[in-house]
Amino acid sequence: MANQIAVNLAAQGEAEAIAQTAEHIARFWEPRMKAGIFAADQAQLVPIARAAIARLMEEGRAA
Repeated sequence: MANQIAVNLAAQGEAEAIAQTAEHIARFWEPRMKAGIFAADQAQLVPIARAAIARLMEEGRAA
């Protein structure tokens, strides 16, 4: 699902798509979904989704 969000937002430009993907995940995903994405193999994510997850982890919003 993170990949789909990232692909849909890609037209906004890379930086904005990363920010919006991260914000969407932080605001709308339930805790089990977030835990799953943070524990998953990040190599399966498109670059925008991967960067959004990394941003959330760096910001301490991986909970």
